[in-house]
Amino acid sequence: MIIKNKAIIEDDWQVLRLQDQETAEAAIVPNGKIIVPLKVWLAQRAVLQQRNDIGVWFASDERPENLAEDVHRFSVIAVDFPKFSDGRGYSIAYNLRTRLGYSGELRAIGDVLRDQLFYMQRVGFDTFEPRPDRNINDALKGFEDFSEVYQTSVDRKQPLFRRVVRQGMGAVGFGDD
Repeated sequence: MIIKNKAIIEDDWQVLRLQDQETAEAAIVPNGKIIVPLKVWLAQRAVLQQRNDIGVWFASDERPENLAEDVHRFSVIAVDFPKFSDGRGYSIAYNLRTRLGYSGELRAIGDVLRDQLFYMQRVGFDTFEPRPDRNINDALKGFEDFSEVYQTSVDRKQPLFRRVVRQGMGAVGFGDD
């Protein structure tokens, strides 16, 4: 089960993770909807690009620019959070959405907890695979933890001070929008 667009659904994708001694070049990619590590995609691109059931996932130390020429080929791209305290995946997601223009499903995988969902959504994630030892229904409530945001991001293009309407003043702000 995953959370997609704030609803709990069955997941029809599998995430391929390499074993300790397995190389990207030698990895066997099974049939079916598979999300492969970026390094497997890069090593086996000539073969994998012929399939339409392949997604790619980023490790937290990989850069989205490595997929720039292929980003629009995928219906799903995932970003792995190896541990709760590793926030590099937020930057990967933000850059996929804003700099590379990725508009498909952007999935958070790995050590994904309720406390992160609200913020992950802000940078462009729309699908979340919470840790299996956590209650997915409780995780879903994480989207309601905050009622307002101050800063701009993928989900809000204007800061709060530009969105607030003061009685008798109209929208408060400095300069034109």
